Amino acid sequence: MGFRVAVVGATGAVGQEMRRLLERSTLPLEGDPVYLASERSAGKRLPWRDGEVEVRAISAEAFDGVDLALFSAGGARSRQWAPTAAERGAVVIDNSSAFRMDEQVPLVVAEVNPGAAAHRPKGIIANPNCTTMVLMVAAKPLHDAFGLTEAVTTSYQAAGGAGQSGITELLAQTAAMLDDEPRLRTEGAAAEEAVAAAVPPEAFSRPIAFNVLAHCGSFTDARYTDEEWKLVNESRKILNLPALRVSPTCVRVPVVVGHGIAARLTFSRPVTRAEAMQALDKAPGLTVVDGTGTDGEPLAYPTPLASAGIDEVLVGRVREDLADPHSLNLWVVGDNLLKGAALNAVQLAELVAAER
Repeated sequence: MGFRVAVVGATGAVGQEMRRLLERSTLPLEGDPVYLASERSAGKRLPWRDGEVEVRAISAEAFDGVDLALFSAGGARSRQWAPTAAERGAVVIDNSSAFRMDEQVPLVVAEVNPGAAAHRPKGIIANPNCTTMVLMVAAKPLHDAFGLTEAVTTSYQAAGGAGQSGITELLAQTAAMLDDEPRLRTEGAAAEEAVAAAVPPEAFSRPIAFNVLAHCGSFTDARYTDEEWKLVNESRKILNLPALRVSPTCVRVPVVVGHGIAARLTFSRPVTRAEAMQALDKAPGLTVVDGTGTDGEPLAYPTPLASAGIDEVLVGRVREDLADPHSLNLWVVGDNLLKGAALNAVQLAELVAAER
């Protein structure tokens, strides 16, 4: 028997990737997928294989006969419609933050804790935050080998992490200022004001072009942002380490796609680079890019640009900590629209399909 699949948020940046990935997925699909979006997108036609599928407005009836519903339409729509889809018989895979910390909803990275996907009392499986997702693919094999106790993480998150609006704003601000380069070298806040005057920031609190913003998301408790708290709470849940110490800083950078994380990971026993490389080399969904540029070895390390369009998470700059033999420092990069969102959702759909 095949699976009837719906994509909720089909017209968005992640929805576009979901549609593309479904075309090459191993899922046994039954008929054309159901594409759902807001009322304003209803009637639009999107490509599917050799034809097109018309986008429908989200409604309860739209989920009738659907086996798998992939949601990427924001937390508010997920809270409103994901329970409805589940009640009508679909297994929901949700890319928003709406259900991630719900004790009855598994939070799953396909390569890290796939078994958790089978236990879904509400009929919903949650996709982690894109930054957490990328880090977990590299952290899990190291945890299995050495016992993770602490993570100090600084993320460098692409504008695309804020969706298509973030990408559009970055490109528009960049284009507006390219012919006015001297204004970017003015003193004080004048350069920022110049960019903001050209294209006022909407997706971000301040101009992102030619800039680095020392926060992602909204500030919440203890002067940390919601993006930083996601790294704390989601890492603990995915790894089943409620006492894991996490010290996060999330930064927005003027990159279209690809999140990078500089991480200092501490373990319960001493660890060497050689041992760490053995664990990383055989990890699923992970590619090691790590050359020092010495003794004829090419200089190699991951970059966001190199991760764009790549299914695997990239890891490099693996090195022993200078102060603590129990700690490693490394650099992890992944395409936030692919592994950080759409790809993991489709992988989870394949896990559900394999249960039959």
